[in-house]
Amino acid sequence: LMSLARLALNLSASRVPWLGGKSLRADRRTGTGRRRCTKVSAEMKTVPMHVGFVGTGLIGKVTVAQMAGRAPQLRDVGLDIRITGATDSKSMIVANGADGMSLSRVEQAIGDRVSDWDAVSVNATIGDVDLDAFVNALQRAAKDSGGAAVVVDNTSSDAVASLYQDWLKLGVHVVTPNKKANSGDLTRYELTKQAALDGNAFWLYEGTIGAGLPIVSTLRTLRASGDTIRVVQGIFSGTMSFLFNVWDPTKPFSDVVFQAKQAGYTEPDPRDDLNGLDVARKVVIAAREAGLDLSLHDVDVASLVPAELEDCSVEEYLTRLPEFDSVIARQAMEADAEGKVLRFVGKVDVVAKTGTVELAKFPKDHPFATLQGADNIVEIQSMRYSAEMESTPLIIRGPGAGAQVTAGGVFGDVCKLGVMLGARVPL
Repeated sequence: LMSLARLALNLSASRVPWLGGKSLRADRRTGTGRRRCTKVSAEMKTVPMHVGFVGTGLIGKVTVAQMAGRAPQLRDVGLDIRITGATDSKSMIVANGADGMSLSRVEQAIGDRVSDWDAVSVNATIGDVDLDAFVNALQRAAKDSGGAAVVVDNTSSDAVASLYQDWLKLGVHVVTPNKKANSGDLTRYELTKQAALDGNAFWLYEGTIGAGLPIVSTLRTLRASGDTIRVVQGIFSGTMSFLFNVWDPTKPFSDVVFQAKQAGYTEPDPRDDLNGLDVARKVVIAAREAGLDLSLHDVDVASLVPAELEDCSVEEYLTRLPEFDSVIARQAMEADAEGKVLRFVGKVDVVAKTGTVELAKFPKDHPFATLQGADNIVEIQSMRYSAEMESTPLIIRGPGAGAQVTAGGVFGDVCKLGVMLGARVPL
C-alpha cells in the first residue's frame, strides 16, 4: 500500500478500486495522499495463516515453494502466510515457533523426503509423522498469533480425506486437490460439509477438477448468482485428451497408448486412465457443485479397457492390447464418415439427473475437437448460457495437469481463504 501512496504522489488524482472506490487526491506539498494511504494500511486487518502441508510429493513441493516465494508480498495486503510444517508418509517437520519457518530459506531446504529437509536452516524440527500432533501444532501456533490453522492436503489418500471432518470441526481449514472426499461416499461428503459449518471452517478444493482451472468456483458463482446449470460436459483427463488429440486413426490406437506411457503421460498401469474412473470422480464433483447429488455408482462409465484385459497383469495387458485395435478403429472410421471425431468425455445432465463417461462423437469444428496436447476443456450449459438467451455455452479450457498449475490452483484457494478471513488480497 505504501507503493500505491508513492504512485499517488506522482499523479494529480488517482482512484484505487480495492480501497473502497474512493478518490485519493495527492498533494505534493502536504503529502495528504501518503497520510491517507498510511491510515488505511494501519487499519487493514492482518490474517496470520499457519499452513501445514500433508503430502510433499511433486505437487506438494511445488506448492510449498510457490507459497514461500510469494508470502512476503502477500503480507502487504494483510495475508501473513506462515509455513508451519510438512509431512510425508513417514516423517514430519514442524517450525519451532509461531512465526513459522524462515521463508527465504524454505525452497533451498526442501529435500526428496521430509527427513531430508534442512531443518536447522528453517528453524524447525523433524520427527516421525503423527497427524494428530501435526494438526495440534498448527492449532497452537494459530492460538498464539490469533490466526488460522490450515491443512493443505496434497495427497490422493482416502485415509487422509477421512480426517477432514475431525479437522474442520476443530476449526482447522482444509485446502486440497484430493478428490476422495468430494467424489466419494455421499453421506461422508455431506457430513464433511456440515463439519465445516459446525467448526466455522472452510473446505476448498478447486484443484479437484482441471488442476488450476476455475471450474469448481465458476459452477459455484453461477449458482450463487441465480443461474440454473443444465449440463456440464468436458474432457476432464489430460491423459485421455492427449491420446485422442495425437492419435491418427489410420494407425493402431495401442501405439499411442505405448508412446504415452513411455513419455510418462499415463499412470504406470494405463488402465487406471483408460477405465474412466478418474473422469467419473470428476463427473461426481461437477454434478454435486451443479446441484445434483450423484455418487460414483450412479455414473455410467464406458471403459476403454477390454473386459478380457481388466484383471490381468500390466505386462499381459500391454502385450495383448493390439488385439483390440480394430474395435476403436471402426468407431473412429464411423465418426469420420459423419465428419466427426472421437473424444473421451464426462457429462453431467442435471435435468435428466444422470452422469456418464464415454467415447463420444463431436463435429470437427466443436471446441472439444480442436483441443491440443493434454489440455482439459469444460462446457457449461445453463439458463443464461443457452440458445434461448442468445448465448453460446460457457467454455473453460487450459492445462488440466502439471505440478505448477495444480500447485497454483491449491495456492489460489489459500489466497481465497485469506480473503474469506479478512485479508485484502485482490482476487
